[in-house]
Amino acid sequence: MCGRFVAATPPADIARYFEAEAPEAALEPNHNVAPTNDVYVVMSDGRTRRVAPMHWGLVPRWAKDPSIGNRMINARAETLATKNAYKSAFAERRCLLPADGFYEWKPVPGQKRKQPMYMSSANGEPLAFAGLWEVWRDPGAADDERQRGEGALRSCTIITGEPNDKVRPIHDRMPVMLPRAAWDAWLDPSLRDLEVLGQLLVPAPSSLLSIRAVSTEVNNVRNKGTHLLDPVEETVGGQGTGQATLL
Repeated sequence: MCGRFVAATPPADIARYFEAEAPEAALEPNHNVAPTNDVYVVMSDGRTRRVAPMHWGLVPRWAKDPSIGNRMINARAETLATKNAYKSAFAERRCLLPADGFYEWKPVPGQKRKQPMYMSSANGEPLAFAGLWEVWRDPGAADDERQRGEGALRSCTIITGEPNDKVRPIHDRMPVMLPRAAWDAWLDPSLRDLEVLGQLLVPAPSSLLSIRAVSTEVNNVRNKGTHLLDPVEETVGGQGTGQATLL
């Protein structure tokens, strides 16, 4: 699962890194992105890549209302080709979600509470989450409104899969992170071979990630500042380890 991540890199830098056109409007830097927030995606029409804001929580075209997206922030890699909510987007509307890093919560033996862990690229570069996007149009909108594109909601979801060896002790799933060599194929809307696409959805190597314990302040979605990334002493079995954790 991926329920929180960090998106603080300026859009111009994202566009440059992904060799894409920058968005017209900028989102606020967010060190604690939560479901239903607007996030950046990188998408392509087959000729040009562009960075665009979308609602995080995919709303299928057939949905009666957008609230269904609250439950569709993640899509399991294993069932993309068979689930009605995702199979059309998997074949035709794939994207990347740029992230500076993401959070997962590690079980603490003997306690109900969990230790937040921050995972980011070991070399400081953005991560490229594999994602899907969709356009939902309000079925209650008038025909002329629909023709003008009014009432349309563009939304996205993050694909998750098996964890690598580094993440496995923390969580049983992780976002699928695509290397640069896979971007062209993943973003190509003309590529509809689901078997070929599925072969891209493998765990990122453990060497890609740096992991550290961070404050439980990240548990509150209202906290969005850079201080959330500060390393803290990891709690193990009810006591601190005596040092900040860095893996």
